[in-house]
Order: sequence, then C-alpha cells, then structure tokens
Amino acid sequence: MARPKIVMYATGWCPYCARARRLLGSKGVAFEEIDVEARPDAREEMVRRSGGRRTVPQIFIGDTHVGGSDDLHALDASGGLDRLLADRDS
Repeated sequence: MARPKIVMYATGWCPYCARARRLLGSKGVAFEEIDVEARPDAREEMVRRSGGRRTVPQIFIGDTHVGGSDDLHALDASGGLDRLLADRDS
C-alpha cells in the first residue's frame, strides 16, 4: 500500500501552525505545507477539503481530515496519531 501524503494548510505566523509543525516534526514524518497566504487559491481548496473550516492549520493524513492543531494533539494523546502514521508504512 502506498504511503498517504501528509498535508498541512498553514500560515507562517500562526502559533497553532507552529505547534502542529513541532508535533509532526517530533514524530519524524515529512509533510507538505501549503501557505494559504502565499497561495490564495489554496485557502479555497482547504475550505472545500475540510468541509468548510476556515482556520489554519488544517491537517490531512491521506484522505483523513485530522483537523487543526488541537485536533492533532488530541489524536496524539489518544494514540490515534501514531496509528494513522503507522498505517502509512503498511
């Protein structure tokens, strides 16, 4: 099975984006970061993919919409993030 791509829609100045970057970095995973300020069309794409959410970050692991930074940290606390990341190696 191919590894799902990790994508985070973000801005350079957002503290929640920085928090999510740190957590993903601590897991040792590579991810694509899309700056919604540098690419205004990407914000529309993010809103569509996330079901209407307009805040950054919005994080996707494969087809799974994880949500924002708080969602990512809650998923990690429950052990779900490690399971999602392990799935990408199967």
